[in-house]
Amino acid sequence: MKMGLSDIEGRVLHGLVEEASGDIVLRLDEHGFIVHASKNSVNIGRDLSAMLVMPHIADLAHRDFREGLGDFATRALGGEDTGGWFEFPVDRGDGEDGEPDWYACSLRCVVSADGSTTGALGLLRSIQHKRALEGELHSRAITDPTTGLANRQAFCAAMRREMSRAQENSVVVFCIDGMRALFLQYGQRTADEILWGFARFLEGMAMPGHIVAQIDGERLAVLLTGMGAAPAREWAQDVVKTFASLALPATSRAPRLTASAGVARLECTVDWTLRQAELCLVMARAGGGAQVGRCGVGEYRASRTGIPLGGPIGVVAQRG
Repeated sequence: MKMGLSDIEGRVLHGLVEEASGDIVLRLDEHGFIVHASKNSVNIGRDLSAMLVMPHIADLAHRDFREGLGDFATRALGGEDTGGWFEFPVDRGDGEDGEPDWYACSLRCVVSADGSTTGALGLLRSIQHKRALEGELHSRAITDPTTGLANRQAFCAAMRREMSRAQENSVVVFCIDGMRALFLQYGQRTADEILWGFARFLEGMAMPGHIVAQIDGERLAVLLTGMGAAPAREWAQDVVKTFASLALPATSRAPRLTASAGVARLECTVDWTLRQAELCLVMARAGGGAQVGRCGVGEYRASRTGIPLGGPIGVVAQRG
């Protein structure tokens, strides 16, 4: 489908691109001279939108990169595949030496109805801004958006790293009791605020080196590095007891908040450890909540390869 945009519509679209991405929008004539630039071109040290005589696009680059940028523009105006983006340090024209600002340029040829080249449209993107966007995307891939904690993927990766070290580690899985009922009664926003507050509480209770994460919509987990099962259980009981003491008394409008936990030793596999901790959490919540569940003695037998051969013999729930 052909999209025909008027001059006014094109300017509106140009504004949307500029606001959404922060890119500098350029329009070139058939010789590569800039005939229009967005107002944010001041970011490169030149207000191109206020110039009476526009420069050639190659003049934007540092002298050592002008020829390369000029060749890149020539290929784009000729309709050739330029291979994406051309990176270069900008020439601010002030003659000052210092750390250069690097930008990337992308150009697309504009062809009229009769097939002749009328110019090109281009984007200038700050490399620093591009790296920041890439970092933000990576952060979102390993971070839970509600609490800002590491997500299940990042938490499992941390567990695998710790399993390769010769030290004892434990995993504790927490959940606020009655979270589903809170969601149904007060809505998603209130549930998210409660979860966010509990996440901040766990971060405050965790010690240096411990990793706090949200592993699903309701459950949070803490990787207790260098801590065996017994001290991990004591720590979890302290967390559950402290959280219950800090919560406001139950009223007709606000219920009393409590949390339960399941503790397991980090061993065999990541999935096995999480399954053990989650099973203990289920048993703790089934016992009325505000408890810490732990796997009983002789919880499983392991083969020489580390593959568990049996299930838990018993699960004990202890009130925090």
